[in-house]
Amino acid sequence: MIVVPAVDLRDGACVQLVGGSYDEERVRLSRPIEVALGWERLGFHRLHVVDLDAATGRGSNFPLVCEIIAQSSIPVQVGGGIRSDDLIEELLEAGAANVVVGTRAIEDRDWLAEMAGEHPGALIVACDVRERRITTQGWSRTLPLDVLDTVEELNALALGGLLVTAVHLEGQMGGTDLALMEDVAELSRFPVYASGGVGSLQDLRALEHRGVSGAVTGMALYTGALDPEVVLREFPE
Repeated sequence: MIVVPAVDLRDGACVQLVGGSYDEERVRLSRPIEVALGWERLGFHRLHVVDLDAATGRGSNFPLVCEIIAQSSIPVQVGGGIRSDDLIEELLEAGAANVVVGTRAIEDRDWLAEMAGEHPGALIVACDVRERRITTQGWSRTLPLDVLDTVEELNALALGGLLVTAVHLEGQMGGTDLALMEDVAELSRFPVYASGGVGSLQDLRALEHRGVSGAVTGMALYTGALDPEVVLREFPE
């Protein structure tokens, strides 16, 4: 299993939110490019960059995202407010390894099928989940869609992976939703990246044992609950 540091962007800074609430910001670092390159220097092999402003329609950190991609020598997967053909094209042309699509991908399956056909293996679909229901619009809208039904439908497409975020546990470091992640990993044809609630090595081990391919980790790394060197010794890939 690969551990992927999260670089969440808001107002030009690197931040970490608690519980999926934009009103609860626990970490704010003013030099996100240095933060991203710092994870690379430590030995991590992939970055997860999210434009939180774009995800909520409050703005854009697109130039900053492109600069992180340009300066990184490891794969960067990018998400947050990506709802157009042009933006997918621009990010891939900028060098993004994968583009993470959420709201429009979930709500407009014809568009997702078209984009996956044009960019096979390049798209990761974000399934943001609260109590087994899919949320969209920056976690503000909960749909009457069961996550497992959604995963089964997505299996027919040429995707690069699924990113499953337990929104109700995001940033709390109290453990992730193992039952959810195990069910998704068993059903999905694609690599599954888990996010939300990771706070210890035991959490990472439990995800690996349940067949998860990657863990996107933010708060625990930024607050020191997880020692990056210890993480990389146990999860070097």
